[in-house]
Amino acid sequence: MRVASMLSFVSVLSLSVGLAGDAGAAPKATSSSRSLDLYFGDLHAHTGFSDGWGGTPGDAYAQAREAGADFMGTSDHNFMLTQDEWTQTLDMAGAGTDARFAALPGSEYWLASGFGEVIVYNVSELRNDANFHDPDLNPLSRHEVIPAFYDWLAAHPGAIGLWPHPGLYGDLDEFEHRTDSRDAAMSMIEIHNYGSFVGAPASWGLHDYEPAYQMALEKGWHVLPAATSDTHDTDWIIGSPVRTVLLAPSPDPADLYEAMRLRRGYGTLDSNLRIRYSLNGEVMGAILPAPATSYQAVIEIEDPDGTPEDVVTRVEIVSDHGEVVASIDTDDTVVEWTATLESATARYFYVRVHTASNLTDAGGVTAWTAPVWTGR
Repeated sequence: MRVASMLSFVSVLSLSVGLAGDAGAAPKATSSSRSLDLYFGDLHAHTGFSDGWGGTPGDAYAQAREAGADFMGTSDHNFMLTQDEWTQTLDMAGAGTDARFAALPGSEYWLASGFGEVIVYNVSELRNDANFHDPDLNPLSRHEVIPAFYDWLAAHPGAIGLWPHPGLYGDLDEFEHRTDSRDAAMSMIEIHNYGSFVGAPASWGLHDYEPAYQMALEKGWHVLPAATSDTHDTDWIIGSPVRTVLLAPSPDPADLYEAMRLRRGYGTLDSNLRIRYSLNGEVMGAILPAPATSYQAVIEIEDPDGTPEDVVTRVEIVSDHGEVVASIDTDDTVVEWTATLESATARYFYVRVHTASNLTDAGGVTAWTAPVWTGR
């Protein structure tokens, strides 16, 4: 693959991006264009309604809003929530949402027999016999459990599934069982989990899941990489710098859910790192209308803090099988890079950002964007 690139530095970030999508399918590129803002928040957190150390979802929403987040998702464990607590969660989310902040009620489903978990958003139903059961009384094989859950999720219009800490509590059959309808429902995967679990030893440290992200992409799933706290403490938003960032026209819940379904966003370990990425004019998360052999990637990055620890040190474009197909070394907190990529085989390209803060064990990787898929 041949790469031509240009590096320059800018002081203002502004980018008009193509809006992709259909809420009932995997993201599709369109010719329409409008400006999208960046909204920062968390999509994996627990309260006293499940195994959190205290508080309610309403407390989490209020604290996150006060701390400056644009949205907050709670994900108390499905099997621990009573129907009354779930009803309260929905009511608290409605009361906690206003013109500048979205409270997003979700729940974390344990797939029976220990094959993994899925966080579900935008579904008002709490449980369903098709996917929730006592494995001792009603055992199912892994091949029945996982596809049945995906199909249950896909049967709910607008439903959003997020794979948390993939592989930690089950291998999810290594992302087998993909169909178009299941792909449309499973739109996110954790790329990073801050790991504030109850009783977690300090040696667990931080958890990055880029290999799982890449595996899901290789299996044909269209997913947005989310960075989450998974907090079980009452430190919602204030306890960790990690954020999921969604590109949307407003912080209205409907717009944020649309961004999730269309995979418009990225995961970052820096609480205010701003990234814009488009390929052939289409924003991250889109599928191009038709495959090409030449692609222009436009990447704009800014850390408004401007401190030495926030300096962007390297930007990479990653394609099939985790191959880095283009990269630049940088030394500023504001970067603009336009790269021309030539490939007759690539199925997707996503952006990986390194900073001087070296927040992980992965050589300073700080952020990962959703891909733009080539349509191949």
